[in-house]
Amino acid sequence: MKRLSFVLGTVATLMATGASAQSVDLTGTYQCIQMCRGDRLAYVTQNGSALNLLTEAGVATRAWPDWYAPLNRLWIDVYDIGAVYTPDGMTIQFDNGTIWQRYLPPPLPPVRRRVK
Repeated sequence: MKRLSFVLGTVATLMATGASAQSVDLTGTYQCIQMCRGDRLAYVTQNGSALNLLTEAGVATRAWPDWYAPLNRLWIDVYDIGAVYTPDGMTIQFDNGTIWQRYLPPPLPPVRRRVK
């Protein structure tokens, strides 16, 4: 009986960690590039498997790994839609056609020094 409970506990632990694991850290700033609802930058903050999103329209919402594909899909609460993200975390594509791309600010201009 002790062995059975140990095996069940081990299996439950392995299943829980595999289902709640996320393959990439999505925390960062994103820019909407297609089917945008606003013209601001979007922000994603990841805390464990839960995510907080601030959309390009200024709407705050929560997201979680999708139940059926937790390693590459999200479920967004307020819009009741899913999204798929690339393995490198650079792009998030929502089921409604909206696409966010990780925002990379332009490089700083070169520093000019005076020669004396």
